[in-house]
Amino acid sequence: MTTSDMTTGARTAPSVSRPRTGRLVIASVPANHAYVRHLAPEDGSGPVRLPDPTPPGAATTQQWWPPVMLDAAWVEDHDFDVFHLHFGFDARSPADLEELVAALRRRGKPLVFTVHDLRNPHHLDREAHDRHLDVLVPAADALITLTKGAAAEIRARWGREAVVVPHPHVVPLDVMRRAAAVRGVLGREPRHRELRIGLHVKSLRAGMHPHPLLPVLVDAVRDLPGAVLQVNGHRDVLLPDGSRYDAELAAALQHHAARGEVDLRIHDFLDDDALWAYLADLDVSVLPYRFGTHSGWLEACRDLGTAVIAPSCGYYADQGPVLTYEHDEDHLDAASLVAAVREVHANHAAVPIDVDARRRQRAQVATAHARVYDSVAGGRR
Repeated sequence: MTTSDMTTGARTAPSVSRPRTGRLVIASVPANHAYVRHLAPEDGSGPVRLPDPTPPGAATTQQWWPPVMLDAAWVEDHDFDVFHLHFGFDARSPADLEELVAALRRRGKPLVFTVHDLRNPHHLDREAHDRHLDVLVPAADALITLTKGAAAEIRARWGREAVVVPHPHVVPLDVMRRAAAVRGVLGREPRHRELRIGLHVKSLRAGMHPHPLLPVLVDAVRDLPGAVLQVNGHRDVLLPDGSRYDAELAAALQHHAARGEVDLRIHDFLDDDALWAYLADLDVSVLPYRFGTHSGWLEACRDLGTAVIAPSCGYYADQGPVLTYEHDEDHLDAASLVAAVREVHANHAAVPIDVDARRRQRAQVATAHARVYDSVAGGRR
């Protein structure tokens, strides 16, 4: 995604007054994202998060814009208690972020930064993201991250302590409860049910590398009775007229599909309901990442009772129970991937979902964020 000329340095709206609720007002970047929405208590209490501003002239049907709140001019013109940055700053330069920090300092507004990515999954090279982090991490009044492993890396690289707050649920709680009920019924059926192993090929961001995994998975699944390898891929990657067409990967998948070795499903981006149904139908999802830090996909699988085979890079194993295989930028250990697949087959290792535990966790996550906000805002309410 690139920054539109219409958003750079633009003043998007006149200053807005603080809602008269007595609650802290958070300028959250972004606000309309499942992760951010689920930081709030279920009853809608807690801090008030300002809505994501729409850039002047942006099409109302557009789903994402470079966040307007990252403009120093927006900070100067709007009222809030705490500025909380999650993601969306890829298209900004380090100088832009330094201007943002300076504007927050001028106005006496504290910066909270949740470090989701220590390695940007969209960048082949880590330099640009590292330069962003070198501005934001030292400047933040408080840091949050999702795992102890990420917190240890932050400590080692910048000498800063981050509050560790786990990733909240991704899937809506009512959908989770229905999926858990279905899993419970299936779990009482005889063991003749097939084991469905999923590999997803979606727009091939830089951190994804499914190419070497495919032949390993095909060979592993071929020898397992009742196992099916399902590969879902987006049209833009697997069809010749796609904007990110990968001819080598498409040809390999078509070859295996023709031989009955892969259940290949090519489609456009799935909306939320279709995505939850797809993940809930899998027994295990294989994450094909060669670098990264944390994964919302992993959390969605946990919500739906779908087991996860995750690579050794990043901190995926710190997020929750996974089966790990060795995969990073330098190597793939095929034997470890085969072993993980065989373990799933032997144990049908879908993780039982405890919806009430996820609800309790959400309340704890909300409380942890409220404490951070209070600490940087001087206890103001």
